[in-house]
Amino acid sequence: MKKIQMVDLQSQYQKIKDIVDTSIQEVLNSSAYVNGPYVKEFQADLEKYLDVKHVIPCANGTDALQIAMMGLGLQPGDEVITVDFTFAATVEVIGLLNLTPVLVDVEPDSFNIDIEALKKAITPKTKAIVPVHLFGQVANMEAIIEIAKEHNLFVIEDNAQAIGANYTFKDGTKQKAGTIGNVGTTSFFPSKNLGCYGDGGAIFTNDDDLAHIIRGIVNHGMYKRYYHDVVGVNSRLDSIQAAVLKAKLPNLDAYCNARRDAARYYNNAFASNENIITPTSSSCGNICDTCDCHVFHQYTLQITNGKRNELHQHLLDNNIPNAIYYPVPLHKQKAYADERYNEDDFSVTNKLIDTVISLPMHTELDEEQLAFITKTVNDFLK
Repeated sequence: MKKIQMVDLQSQYQKIKDIVDTSIQEVLNSSAYVNGPYVKEFQADLEKYLDVKHVIPCANGTDALQIAMMGLGLQPGDEVITVDFTFAATVEVIGLLNLTPVLVDVEPDSFNIDIEALKKAITPKTKAIVPVHLFGQVANMEAIIEIAKEHNLFVIEDNAQAIGANYTFKDGTKQKAGTIGNVGTTSFFPSKNLGCYGDGGAIFTNDDDLAHIIRGIVNHGMYKRYYHDVVGVNSRLDSIQAAVLKAKLPNLDAYCNARRDAARYYNNAFASNENIITPTSSSCGNICDTCDCHVFHQYTLQITNGKRNELHQHLLDNNIPNAIYYPVPLHKQKAYADERYNEDDFSVTNKLIDTVISLPMHTELDEEQLAFITKTVNDFLK
């Protein structure tokens, strides 16, 4: 059996090696390393794939979030609501801009923002909502957009883990994750579903005026060289990373389908184990063949018998990589602790940090590996 990896980027690369190598060599030959042709071509390709008017590439996903908030004109003291159960980058940029983070609980099945908790958190100081499409599943965007319109709030989608996912509205129409709110952001970190070979990110919007502002912000606030119209940052996607992403983008749907296939295998194997809660799809429950709302950036179980930590070590002992995303909620992190928070408001998150475990999930998992992983888990949790 091939060695099991949490993410097998090397095997994925081998399948597209020729086009990636050729593309990188073309960048080297041209020496157009920043804002070169590949950046513009990838931008256009991604706009077409997402069916969004504007894609603005940038240096990484964290910058994308910060720049989106800068572009919307949020001011120090403005409250921004987001989830307690996510990676720190989401709240990190809120703090960097001297905005006020307001953390709320998540749903126990999707791990996405709890709509009722969101409603209760809104105050006169609230200016924006940042839903995180965690682990690859789109949050309840229809409800979020309705709430935002009612209270005149911006919606900034943190789409770092769900690029390629679709959201289905009640009327049956679909829209790509990251393109539904006022602005969406993503990361192209190598382990993402669409990852480059270094750092990279992008911002999406259908708002022409906002796109114009953001294009200036990412480039030192310049629209004309040495003329600085807005306060900006230096955050540009380099041409080599754009070349890699342009080569990989045509495969994104296939990558997402491969992850769903692996998730279905996992779910079927764990279906009768009473000590495991498997991931569900908000649109179809148990990840049907036409599921497209979940792209499984992570495959995350909930272990109900109190043996999550023991399972974590048992898997490592059997050379099966795994991870706990996330072991500490944001409201308990030293950097973001605040006396405003009440533990009773985070009952789901506080449970998840003790029960979740993520298994290997990537495009190159084969049946032999999946069979070994699932047997090892089931045998331990009999």
